[in-house]
Amino acid sequence: MNTLKWVLDTQLKIWKQQKNNDGFTLIELLVAMVLAFLVITPLLGFMINVLDTDRQEQAKANSEQEIQAAADFITRDLQQSFYIYDATGVNAIKSQLPSVTGGEPVLVFWKREFAKDAAITKTKDNSGKDITFKDDAFVYSLVAYYLIKDNNANWSEAARIARFQIQDGYLNSNGSTCHKAYDTNIKFSICPDEGFKPLDLSQNGQTITQKMNDWEKASEDYKQVPIVLIDFIDQTTTAKGAPTVTSSSSCPSGFSIVPSSIDNASPSTTNKTGFYACVQSVSSNNQSVAEIYLRGNALARLTNDGNKINYNSNKITYFPQAKVRVEGRSFIFTK
Repeated sequence: MNTLKWVLDTQLKIWKQQKNNDGFTLIELLVAMVLAFLVITPLLGFMINVLDTDRQEQAKANSEQEIQAAADFITRDLQQSFYIYDATGVNAIKSQLPSVTGGEPVLVFWKREFAKDAAITKTKDNSGKDITFKDDAFVYSLVAYYLIKDNNANWSEAARIARFQIQDGYLNSNGSTCHKAYDTNIKFSICPDEGFKPLDLSQNGQTITQKMNDWEKASEDYKQVPIVLIDFIDQTTTAKGAPTVTSSSSCPSGFSIVPSSIDNASPSTTNKTGFYACVQSVSSNNQSVAEIYLRGNALARLTNDGNKINYNSNKITYFPQAKVRVEGRSFIFTK
């Protein structure tokens, strides 16, 4: 019994001794905090720098990919064109296009595109039973690309490109009349978009350019609206450092720059060169040719401060560019 008591007393003393030795003094805590600060602070700064660099590189990569995708889309669109308006032509039909707040039409053209099951033929078989055949066809469309810079909070502080299109219907005696068409006395298997009116190329004594520039919309209002193709297009004006472009310095011989407002060697507060085109409406082989220029703005992905996203040649990697040259695949005769 005495032996057991001695063992218990001994263990109790050891436990109390260990308990009294646990913990840190104030000086030890202060030293540990200083050491932690000296080690963690540089590591934290390094991590923040890595994350910020990754964010910047991701913004650049996204802008480059989107600019190239937009250029590819516009190229495919233009390859179906048979007439592209030059600067004079765009100014001539601007009043016939939708008015867009803060928007300027840059690329306007007519195209011929595929329409599935548009041609309807009705006949009878040998037994007198009605048979309907549906064939594919082609219809004409008017397309306009706008450069837009406004204060819409749904979009970035940079500019954006929007696409507008109206399409003709397909005339077919086996179809039906369309309530709001350019001619309500004829039948269509596909109704034309409201506001669409076919080109009139029958005028004598006029060039093809004059005939195209005389186009006017139908009386009804458009139902279609411009749809945004890409955001984060450089919005910088020439007065704030954007590259100046002119027909003589930036376009091939015989081409005019669109929009015509940027064809000015003197800096202007309104000249935006993030999206423009050089156009020859009728080339020597009766085809339209266009060179398209796009410049993105990756800085606008990193901040909403409009004063910090203007073009800067020292930060050229934040402003990816694309240039494409396209010839319309089809053409119209000038005689």
